[in-house]
Amino acid sequence: MLVVYITPHGLGHAARTCDVLWAFRKLYPEVPVTVVSRLPNWFLASRKLDVKERVAAFDVGLVQRDAVEMDIPATLVNLRDLMADWDALVRSEAEWLSSQKARLVVSDIPAIPLQAAALAGVPSVAVTSFSWDWIYSAFRHQDPFWQEVIEKFRNGYKSCPLLLRYPFSGPMKSFERVEDISLVARPGEDRKRELAALTGADPRKPWLLFCLSHLEFQSPNCLAEFSDYQFLTAGDLNWEAPNCFSLDPKAHRFADLVASCQAVVTKPGFGILSDCAVNNKPIIYVEREGFLEYPILVDGIKRHLRGWHTPLQSLYRGKLGPALEAFSAGLP
Repeated sequence: MLVVYITPHGLGHAARTCDVLWAFRKLYPEVPVTVVSRLPNWFLASRKLDVKERVAAFDVGLVQRDAVEMDIPATLVNLRDLMADWDALVRSEAEWLSSQKARLVVSDIPAIPLQAAALAGVPSVAVTSFSWDWIYSAFRHQDPFWQEVIEKFRNGYKSCPLLLRYPFSGPMKSFERVEDISLVARPGEDRKRELAALTGADPRKPWLLFCLSHLEFQSPNCLAEFSDYQFLTAGDLNWEAPNCFSLDPKAHRFADLVASCQAVVTKPGFGILSDCAVNNKPIIYVEREGFLEYPILVDGIKRHLRGWHTPLQSLYRGKLGPALEAFSAGLP
């Protein structure tokens, strides 16, 4: 059995792992696969991967105030709880892996399962673009406990014999052996005509997809002034403007939504950069203060994509005019 662990930090890690599993399923349909994570109930089911799901989480990621801003004190509170249970979790997970006769563990990027695999004598592979010991190192000056957290994750990663490293990645020196791999993303299908009929969005105007969650504008109707554009959202974003249209993420492949729009409004992340690259879509992006991978991701945008930065505070106020003008100037 293949056991795949996914961090609960957002859906980008899960999406790219599902793309890997989709390819794996085509090659090895007979191998049983169990995915261990704390994903929304609909997420795996919507991808139809023929995998078993076990609900559990072995890291805490970063607590978010909203789709962009992080809550570092709350993250540290959660990490204190995780650290208190760490060794017991390693032992119990090693026992579970042995009981399931696991043949391989894949992690993106919890460290506890990698330690558990080593304890159980099961081969393991990490697949990621960053590691938590590196991400957390940005906060070590805020509290001495951060260094304990960093060392714990670092030791966990050291137990893994191989890291498959995605592009747009940070330094991950804790891993014994590193092999670089290509982008992971599946091209979407342009379904603009179908989505227009479903939502009422005008297919003659440029469509922009908001790839953000839990974002509240200071004025709910602020996008109405940009009547030359149609704004699509997926998930919890429901705005009052007549040119905003909400889609059910359970009913549509995210890659299809990207392929159906002219641009994406987002925070930089590996998953969305990959989706935009494979679908040849430009990005309007905001900054991610305190997130170490941000400058690496922006460099990736500048090297491989078309992109325009808009300040986060401008996004909150719905002041997207300069970014939209830059985007429109680049339209064919």
